[in-house]
Amino acid sequence: MKASADEDLREAVRMALAANPDTASLDLRVGVLNSVVHLGGEAPSASLRHRAEAVAAGVTGVRGVANRIEAPGAPRPTRTIQLPLRRPGSGGQ
Repeated sequence: MKASADEDLREAVRMALAANPDTASLDLRVGVLNSVVHLGGEAPSASLRHRAEAVAAGVTGVRGVANRIEAPGAPRPTRTIQLPLRRPGSGGQ
C-alpha cells in the first residue's frame, strides 16, 4: 500500500530534524494532518524549540506548524491552534 501525502511529509520532517545539528538530539514527536505539522516533546531552551519549528516549516509541502514543544521560557503548549496557513505551491511564509 502506498503511503499517504501526510505520511510522506511526516517522514521528510523527521529526516530534516534529524539532519539538522541543532535539532538532531531532540526527542520530538512529529505528526502531520492535512500538511500541517504538529510537534510535541521537550526542548532544553526556547531557542531550540523555535529552531525545530523553523526546520519543520522549511520542509517543502508544509502548510503550517503547530508547535507544542515544552521548553523553559516558552509559551505553554495550548490545545487551540491559530496558524497562518500557506497554500500549497505558494512557496512563501
